[in-house]
Amino acid sequence: MDRLGRSLIDVPNTVALLRDRGVHVRSISDGIDPATSTGRLMLNMLATLGEYERELIVERVNAGIAAAKQNGTRSGRPVSDPAVIADKLAIVEEARKKGRTADEAARPVGWSRATLYRHQQARASRETTRN
Repeated sequence: MDRLGRSLIDVPNTVALLRDRGVHVRSISDGIDPATSTGRLMLNMLATLGEYERELIVERVNAGIAAAKQNGTRSGRPVSDPAVIADKLAIVEEARKKGRTADEAARPVGWSRATLYRHQQARASRETTRN
């Protein structure tokens, strides 16, 4: 039952919406019937526990990320060597001069067309900033 929504408010709202559409919600495994006062109480208790559990998970994940940062762990894309990128851009530009498409020119250096465009745009940005 606590999987019906993401928060304490979502679960009863979802059950009410389903009831308004003619759907009778009942948990057979838990024996919870929201049509009764006891069933609504149990539904709300399970929804509260589910929300609490999700909040604990978020807190633990955030604490883990903070601890990793404090220990010097870097997350995200690895930093690329600018010299390697420049060499690959030169190879791609040579291939483009020979009539290759952006996709065909980027593939031999291990890039997708989107990665090629991203590196070209970053280089243009750097050059604009310098001037």
